[in-house]
Amino acid sequence: MPYALAILLFVFFTTVYATSDPGSKDSDILFDDSQLDEELVYPDWFKFSLGDLGDDLEEAKSKGKKGIITYFGQKRCAYCEQFFKTSMADTDIQNYLRKHYDLIAFDIWGIDDIIDTDGKKYTERELSIHYKTNFTPSLIFYDADGTPVFRLRGFYPPYKFRAALQFVAEEFYKEETFSEYFARAETGEFFLLGGLTEREFFVGQPYDLKSLAENDKPTAVFFEQGNCHACDVLHSKPLSQELSLEEIAKMNVVQLNMWADTPVTTPQGKKMTAKDWARSLNIFYSPSIVFFDSKGNEIIRVDSVTHFYRLWGVLDYVNQKGYKTSKDYQGWRLQQRPISK
Repeated sequence: MPYALAILLFVFFTTVYATSDPGSKDSDILFDDSQLDEELVYPDWFKFSLGDLGDDLEEAKSKGKKGIITYFGQKRCAYCEQFFKTSMADTDIQNYLRKHYDLIAFDIWGIDDIIDTDGKKYTERELSIHYKTNFTPSLIFYDADGTPVFRLRGFYPPYKFRAALQFVAEEFYKEETFSEYFARAETGEFFLLGGLTEREFFVGQPYDLKSLAENDKPTAVFFEQGNCHACDVLHSKPLSQELSLEEIAKMNVVQLNMWADTPVTTPQGKKMTAKDWARSLNIFYSPSIVFFDSKGNEIIRVDSVTHFYRLWGVLDYVNQKGYKTSKDYQGWRLQQRPISK
């Protein structure tokens, strides 16, 4: 590895772990995720497409940028608001993003026509479904050739978003997945030393998920790690609610340490360690919850900051098999009954 790159990576990963989960601010990840009373206002430097992402890309390249990022949000989305308040309000992150990309905003319910970089025509709504933006905010990164090379789905704390930006801008995606890239910052035994939160609904070892699913229930796999404040928040807040626990009771639920060598038989019948399985699934955020049907197919995953309304909505979607009747989670959720804690 060239000396300069080695120094860059050392500085980057030192920064990541100085601000990573064990030391991240509560104000970054703790917020009410109910629908906002007032519509969001985009940052004034966000851009809006005139209808052709190919033209938007050429404009960005003419200014020396590496590509474009499409932002998919909703007008009353609490997660979008938190993204604006944290990562988008961070001067260093904002400067880095604007140096390398133009960020183009879309509403996932929008009806305006958009031509993607491959020449195919969609409405904003159709484009959001095409890129499987199950959760807002979602970001699609396009390289200079107009190829979508990376997707972030949901809200992440600033340290994780900063890492994703560098992963794409420095073109590490050409050599490895984001989970592999971020795992290089893993500090040995650190994430194994802290215990995981024990809950009575977790199935014990051996973790044979293929056999487990023979009861015809969906399976929820919690990928967590030790010393994980975000994991503690998930269990003490959204997963302490009675409505959440009622839905969890209808599933097979397994908890794995994403850094451990724990033997697992996956829902597809493959034998591997929890660590290797997490990497094969490109798990890069803890906690992540991946849901599988009784045949071992992935239904949906929640791999970003998640509070009660989003978590309950996904649990309900899985248990009601909404994926069989609707082509996307957001469309299905819109048709369901409102809930309150």
